[in-house]
Amino acid sequence: MFSKEEAAQLRKEFWTSFGKSFPRKWLLYNTKIKGFSFKFVAERKKAMVCLDIENPDELVNLLYYDQMLSLKTLLENELPEVIYNDEYELESGKKIHRIYVPFDGKFSIYNKNSWRDCFEFYMETMPKFELFFYEYEDIIKNI
Repeated sequence: MFSKEEAAQLRKEFWTSFGKSFPRKWLLYNTKIKGFSFKFVAERKKAMVCLDIENPDELVNLLYYDQMLSLKTLLENELPEVIYNDEYELESGKKIHRIYVPFDGKFSIYNKNSWRDCFEFYMETMPKFELFFYEYEDIIKNI
């Protein structure tokens, strides 16, 4: 097992390596919608590309989530493995609305041999998610 410091260093190295290996400007938090952001997730045993809806106003969250549900079939055409979860529980215990695509390969942020496949998954999946957002941005924002 790793110490807290070693684990933190490996996580930092993972993200630095990803950024250097695949330099690109991502949409992520720049959706111009409060609490509506794209994220790369890499945890101890799982990785995913996510769209998190976590506005402080739960009614707003529900409206955006419903808007995304109305576009579900269109998103599934681009990302058939997408999962909609209206009560995704973060490690902190906080519940959010998360729409995500899990990495289905073997992955551990603590195993450098699994990083490359995860990076390629990120590079393949996030652009599809971003393109979908840009294509339907007006509909999504129209709540």
